[in-house]
Amino acid sequence: MTKRFERNFRLSMALVAPALLLFAMGSSLAQQAPKKGHETTPGGQYQPSLDVLKETPAEQPEAAVPKLTPSEFEQAKQVYFERCAGCHGVLRKGATGKALTTKITRELGAEYIKNFITYGSPGGMPNWGTSGDLTDQQIDIMTRYLLSEPPTPPEFGLAEMKATWKVLVPPAQRPKAKQNKLDLDNLFSVTLRDTGEVALIDGNSKQIVGIVKTGYAVHISRLSASGRYLYVIGRDAKVNLIDLWMEKPDNVAEVKIGLEARSVDTSKMKGFEDKLAIAGSYWPPQYVIMHGDTLEPIKVVSTRGMTVDKQEYHPEPRVAAIVASHYHPEFVVNVKETGKILLVNYGDLKNLQVTEIDSERFLHDGGFDSTKRYFLVAANARDTIAVVDLKDRKLVELIKVGKTPHPGRGANFVHPKFGPVWATGHLGDDSISLIATDPVKNKQHAWKVVQTLTGQGGGSLFIKTHPNSRNLWVDTPLNPEPSIASSVAVFDLDNLDKEPAVLPIGEWSGISEGVRRTVQPEYNKDGTEVWFSVWNAKNQESAIVVVDDKTRKLKAVIRDKRLVTPTGKFNVHNTQKDVY
Repeated sequence: MTKRFERNFRLSMALVAPALLLFAMGSSLAQQAPKKGHETTPGGQYQPSLDVLKETPAEQPEAAVPKLTPSEFEQAKQVYFERCAGCHGVLRKGATGKALTTKITRELGAEYIKNFITYGSPGGMPNWGTSGDLTDQQIDIMTRYLLSEPPTPPEFGLAEMKATWKVLVPPAQRPKAKQNKLDLDNLFSVTLRDTGEVALIDGNSKQIVGIVKTGYAVHISRLSASGRYLYVIGRDAKVNLIDLWMEKPDNVAEVKIGLEARSVDTSKMKGFEDKLAIAGSYWPPQYVIMHGDTLEPIKVVSTRGMTVDKQEYHPEPRVAAIVASHYHPEFVVNVKETGKILLVNYGDLKNLQVTEIDSERFLHDGGFDSTKRYFLVAANARDTIAVVDLKDRKLVELIKVGKTPHPGRGANFVHPKFGPVWATGHLGDDSISLIATDPVKNKQHAWKVVQTLTGQGGGSLFIKTHPNSRNLWVDTPLNPEPSIASSVAVFDLDNLDKEPAVLPIGEWSGISEGVRRTVQPEYNKDGTEVWFSVWNAKNQESAIVVVDDKTRKLKAVIRDKRLVTPTGKFNVHNTQKDVY
């Protein structure tokens, strides 16, 4: 941790310490036992003394809560949806982020909440105020909103979905063969978060070849088994189907599957290629299976139910990562709040068979091992990675890792000592956990953390390598120190005991304004280049920075006024083939 960061952070913690500790430790103030002194987290992050919790403000009654005007309430709902609901939940019951129920927020009080929103934390809470993403007025409105009871949004069933469903180009009117000269295998789908678009960028020329309208803040892009269709899903639960064979790739169908969502995928098994798609929503908590070429909703299934630990009912078990099995005609549906992994067999939708696997709360994102037989997913609020055998349809192991793992899809490579491993970074500390994944040739090490690397700090979202690379790239875009948020760490896979190199990607972009958060390394098809998003606020310039993987030198910078808040990037070949 730099001296500058420690100094600035200690100043901010003098104001936000009570809120930080409540959120970080996940229990009410009355339950905390005061301790002497200052501590550090396992990753070396500063953590203030628990003595600050001796003075606990009393919970405010409803009558004492500062009120919002109708227009402020609508503004707050929108900001909460865009910035907060993904981690804290529509009903504010928490998951990746801690609970924000009024029992907790009123105990904290307005000043605590306001300062926490402003300054953030090393555990992954963004500094919305000091980064410039939220104004002082917006922070004041959000503080009052969090002191008020959350509204419960409406349900969204098959009838509501079909009312939004549009087939813009019927399948019979689409090209019979590819009509453009694009190298689709090396095309990138890049999320333009705040404009509700994806940019299609040619990996060879580095030129934007199309901007396609989508839902708000596309979370992921996925490819059909054939590689022809690109599926994207926005946080507003809008799914868009883009035909990459068209002369100019564009939308051919769309549907809204709820009010908030994160995940989409398509059927991969032989005989089902491009036939079906599935999307899961945060609200309502459910998933829907659709026709793959039109997005027509076919079957909606709720995920509400009992949690795996306390066996108590949860009203908002959101659908997190979805992947398509390579061993059975099944979708792997991860249910965040209940901790259940569902293997949804799509072979017979009239007689739907679902294998329910108890794992751990709160499931988030994950990916396959190198053989694609095993699926590893982060139960990030429990600091755990769950491993599922998709061939034998059973839980293999629950593995403790660092604080709040956030792997994206993870990273696979061959460790010089332990054989094949899968890696994850963390939101809550600076560790990178390497898990051995070969139960045949390395049985004694399989499904254990065999090595822990040390990165730049907490706030990591994505980790990446490629079969043709000897580098492991780790971002830290949510770290509150600007120099860390705007740079990446890169490890030498042939010498993992060596300190990582730190590359100033934000500086390389040539942009001088903003935090320049550097997010999501993504390889080109051949594994010779790594692409990074330099993600600024929507009223600031952003960019894509391309680095030569072998030399670790700057190769290209893509700057274009249309690149507004670029975040996720998905190479068509690597996404289609599950290469990571």
